[in-house]
Amino acid sequence: MNPDRQAMIAGWKSPRKADRDITAPRHDPSNRISKPARQPQSRSTPASANTSSTGKYLTQDEQSEQFVADEDKFVLKQAKKKADIRVRERRAKPIDYLAFNLRFIDSDRDIFDDDEKDMEIHIPAPEAVLNMLNVAQLKELEEDIKSYHTLEANRMNKDYWTALLALCVDRQQKLKPQGPEGRAVTSVASDVDKILSPKTLEQLEALEIQIKAKLQSDGPIDTDYWGELLKSLLVYKARAKLQKVCQTIKAARVELLKASNPEKAKALEESNTKPVATPKSAQNSAKPASRPVAPTPASQSSAPPPGTARFASTENEDFSQATKALYDREVARGVGEGEEIFAAEEAVPSGTKPLWAEKYRPRKPRYFNRVQMGYEWNKYNQTHYDHDNPPPKVVQGYRFNIFYPDLIDKTKAPTYKIIREHGRRRGESFAPAGKEDTCLIRFIAGPPYEDIAFRIVDREWDYSAKKERGFKSSFDKGILQLHFQFKKIYYRK
Repeated sequence: MNPDRQAMIAGWKSPRKADRDITAPRHDPSNRISKPARQPQSRSTPASANTSSTGKYLTQDEQSEQFVADEDKFVLKQAKKKADIRVRERRAKPIDYLAFNLRFIDSDRDIFDDDEKDMEIHIPAPEAVLNMLNVAQLKELEEDIKSYHTLEANRMNKDYWTALLALCVDRQQKLKPQGPEGRAVTSVASDVDKILSPKTLEQLEALEIQIKAKLQSDGPIDTDYWGELLKSLLVYKARAKLQKVCQTIKAARVELLKASNPEKAKALEESNTKPVATPKSAQNSAKPASRPVAPTPASQSSAPPPGTARFASTENEDFSQATKALYDREVARGVGEGEEIFAAEEAVPSGTKPLWAEKYRPRKPRYFNRVQMGYEWNKYNQTHYDHDNPPPKVVQGYRFNIFYPDLIDKTKAPTYKIIREHGRRRGESFAPAGKEDTCLIRFIAGPPYEDIAFRIVDREWDYSAKKERGFKSSFDKGILQLHFQFKKIYYRK
């Protein structure tokens, strides 16, 4: 080899280690590839548990549990969506109002399910919804609440349904006829109310522990009294928990409203959201009071549902507690599909003053009426419209519900009659082409109620009762119900 080249190579070489083989690969500590040492597996932990803990593999039981949880979550989400739709379309059931209340604090909700107009919808307080229902309706509501309670995983939401379930059961017990034991318990009800009503949730929980300890002790005590006190305490505790959740809902609504409607947010923040208490007369009996009760000022009544503000526009309207109970119960039924709230009230044709006006204070009956709307597929509409582009809706019928709970003579049921102006008779038409004749329907009752009239479409009624919403004319438990649809005219092709 060239001596110069050999010298150059010798100068570039790093110092040779004594134990290094000259033919072995060159050592580079900064670029070493090595296999990590294997960790010894604990004998107490099976391999399947390790794979499950990493989330890569699940056992068959864990897969089944995960499937059930996902299925429950899907069913709950769909139930909430259906409740929202029914509330927005004003055909909600009682359970829908209770579910809609939670939407403002539900962390599991999808924001794409929200609607801008949801903040404008008036929803009755949860306890007020319970107070509107009878025993059969409460039983149905109890089953609906149990379904939500079973599916719900959110802790605050579950507390909400737990409290409502306890109050629903308690409300049913109060509406049922009382036996000897129930009448005996009623004697201490006022004492129980004085003890429990002013206490907070924390105070009720502390008192619950004391009462349970007292009942478990061997000392001589009045078991009936303390047992009833504990039973009532659980109801007050549920009411306090419900009130706590409602306050959270209210605070969330206020925050959402501050951006869109600051004035309404301030009004809501200053409003009192305490649940409507059940009158003692309603707690002890399912029947409404038959005596006239002093009217409640309109300023003290709760805000009506959307579209019903016109119902309370006159000073002489009936605001008795019995009427309010009937009215609230009918409002809770909601508005069905294809229905709208109907309040086309007209002035009653002037006449002589009733003879009983000096003896009884005349009052105007309250009502909650619905008009049934739908499409009419006559020959013209079939030619110019289709199901994707339907014609304008027309009136197909009415459902009148007028409340007369305080009639003096309950043996005489209220009646109605049809009034056609300008001498027009039944079957005649003075309306121009494309228009429909209208007439007045006047409802007549005895003292202390004044007559009331509405303007309706003048068409032939269908008196068939075979349909789901067929003809109905009845007076029961203080409610005059007149439901009818118009006869349909079928056109041959």
